[in-house]
Amino acid sequence: MCGRYHFSMELLDEIRDLTEQRDWKLELGVLDRDIRPGDTAPVIAAAADEGPDNRLCICRQKWGYPGPGGKGLVFNARSESVFEKRMFRDSVRLRRAAVPVSWFYEWNGNKEKFTFTRAGSRVLFLAGFYGRYEDGDRFVILTTQANASMAPVHSRMPLVLEKEQVREWILDSGKTKELLGQEPPQLERDCEYEQQTLF
Repeated sequence: MCGRYHFSMELLDEIRDLTEQRDWKLELGVLDRDIRPGDTAPVIAAAADEGPDNRLCICRQKWGYPGPGGKGLVFNARSESVFEKRMFRDSVRLRRAAVPVSWFYEWNGNKEKFTFTRAGSRVLFLAGFYGRYEDGDRFVILTTQANASMAPVHSRMPLVLEKEQVREWILDSGKTKELLGQEPPQLERDCEYEQQTLF
């Protein structure tokens, strides 16, 4: 599950070398805040011109597909079954993306909020994909089985990519299923207040 994350403008300096964009700040505006489903946020995707050099770009998209019957938002998809879902199948096959985040949040059964980061890095790349809608492109974040760093808090977690995997995730369809099945790296977790128990 991934229902909120933080994006800092400093991430743009960290990811600029992936995209070779020069005007990225002008396109994205100022952004340094928590991102919730329904918000518009930066994602990394294949450049629209899709030239022979297979360039990547940073663009703004809304987080979440319209839910069935237009009710609510679908903002996560399970990596294990994404190709089986009609709503997602074409998007994950044709329009993969990476969502750069500073950190993301998860809540446990006691409603305690945990912050997850990567040791030695200011950016996490979450695997995702996007669909085209009348009001613009919308993205979804992929989740997978929790690894040891997440399991004490929640049974699911975002599918985290290494920086070196971002380009192949987005551009190399032959690697898609392999990357969908990988275990995310270990993350650091922090909780402002963790409820104590006597037993």
